[in-house]
Amino acid sequence: MAYRSKLGFLAIFAILLTVLFLFIDIGSNWDYVLPRRIKKILAIILTGAAIAFSTVVFQTITNNRILTPSMIGLDSLYILIQTFVVFMFGASTLTMMDKNVHFLLSVGVMILFAGVLYKILFKKEGSQHIYFLLLIGFIFGTLFSNLSSFMEMLIDPNEFLIVQDRMFASFNNVNTDLLLISFLTVFATAIYFMKYAKFLDVLSLGREHAVNLGIPYERVVKRLLIIVAVLISISTALVGPITFLGLLVVNVVHQFLRTYRHTHLISGSILISVIALVGGQLIVERVFTFSTTLSVIINFIGGVYFIYLLLKEKKSW
Repeated sequence: MAYRSKLGFLAIFAILLTVLFLFIDIGSNWDYVLPRRIKKILAIILTGAAIAFSTVVFQTITNNRILTPSMIGLDSLYILIQTFVVFMFGASTLTMMDKNVHFLLSVGVMILFAGVLYKILFKKEGSQHIYFLLLIGFIFGTLFSNLSSFMEMLIDPNEFLIVQDRMFASFNNVNTDLLLISFLTVFATAIYFMKYAKFLDVLSLGREHAVNLGIPYERVVKRLLIIVAVLISISTALVGPITFLGLLVVNVVHQFLRTYRHTHLISGSILISVIALVGGQLIVERVFTFSTTLSVIINFIGGVYFIYLLLKEKKSW
């Protein structure tokens, strides 16, 4: 099957699932239910597209298909921000805080952290900075997780429930007022990305080949990592952390399309991400009747798939 046919099949499947999600059991109060479902489906599409898009770019830069952008510690930093606010000012501050302020605070701190990290690690030119970035990001992620755990043990158990609610991504209580600013930011980031999209196929060959073919490697990689940080920060601040979604959908699209062209890979990853999230949310609402969250299901399947990839890579050594 040609790439276009496969992408067409994914697009049709994603549209059918979206229509099913919008109109299933809509009842007679459709004028009340439908606008809320449309806002929820827009949040799902935005989150799925941002995570899939950023994971494809991140795996191309690192030349590794078992890594996700969460390796640089942004998910852990988001949880630390929530825990710190509750620890210092109380749960009421977090719940009563203006949603726009909370969103801008979370996104701003995560992008600032990523920017400082990139600035320090890319100060000197060299071939090892990507690996140092992953190592330092992993160390900071562990540090943030430990600090969060320490503060969670000291706060009131009732306040801990507020923090716990923020640890898992959920589309059931998405603040739809943030959709517009999120869409505009992601759209502006996508426009900025177009300038560097042509380099991705060459970057996937590795640093040495990219440099020999005339790619300004340091500058391009730095810009692409900033794009990854912005997209992950927005999706995490909007719905919460979904660690394994990107890993899952990008590897599935590699298996399904079997191509190196990033035009197809990014399109396919976004479509599969939308299918996984919309289908998963349907299961959460219709099968589990909201007794669990979508991120729990995605992280469970993604975790099992991650172990499978590790065992598969081990056999190839």
